[in-house]
Amino acid sequence: MSTTKPELILIFSGKRKSGKDYVTDRIQERLGANVCCILRLSGPLKEQYAKDHGLDYSELLGAGQYKEKYRADMIRWGERKREEDHGFFCRLAIRQAKQPVWIISDARRLSDLQWFWREFPQQCRCVRVEASEQTRLQRGWMFSPGDPIPTKCTCPIRIDDAESECGLDQGVQFDWIINNDGDAGLLEEQLKELFVLAEDKSGDNAGQRTLTISG
Repeated sequence: MSTTKPELILIFSGKRKSGKDYVTDRIQERLGANVCCILRLSGPLKEQYAKDHGLDYSELLGAGQYKEKYRADMIRWGERKREEDHGFFCRLAIRQAKQPVWIISDARRLSDLQWFWREFPQQCRCVRVEASEQTRLQRGWMFSPGDPIPTKCTCPIRIDDAESECGLDQGVQFDWIINNDGDAGLLEEQLKELFVLAEDKSGDNAGQRTLTISG
């Protein structure tokens, strides 16, 4: 698969309702859509899941109750796909990317990071977005546990204590940890260094940036 080589990949992770989308949207607004694109690994997952199950893809992309209704089964379905091919959703997510700066807004598993590290060893930076439980509750989060599952069965699946929420809680050396508890000034201050790096890397963008992705 051929794609356009990025100059910088910012790989974001964080708990539900930590505000990852708000932070990544803020970065794209600052850099501009011609320089920076937001790539969601959950996008191709949700698109294919919607097709397979006759659901509304646009509603699955939102943050409302429609997505929450199908979240557990969608996680189970996605795990089965990842067991078959760890890079399946990563390759789908980047296939249309043309900008020099990529933001992966929803990395959830070590296998996600490992795929990007392998394919783009010089470009990747890892960013963790954190918010207190109180802040997350105010944003509508509610702890949703369940039973551990083998992904090939139909028993209840965990959500907030599943790998999709906890897979990057430890064992990863993040380049930045961003506190997002609602203080806009503090958030802006924390993002300054990241903005400088992104603007520097995008300024290096020149010529043809095409490469072939394995798999």
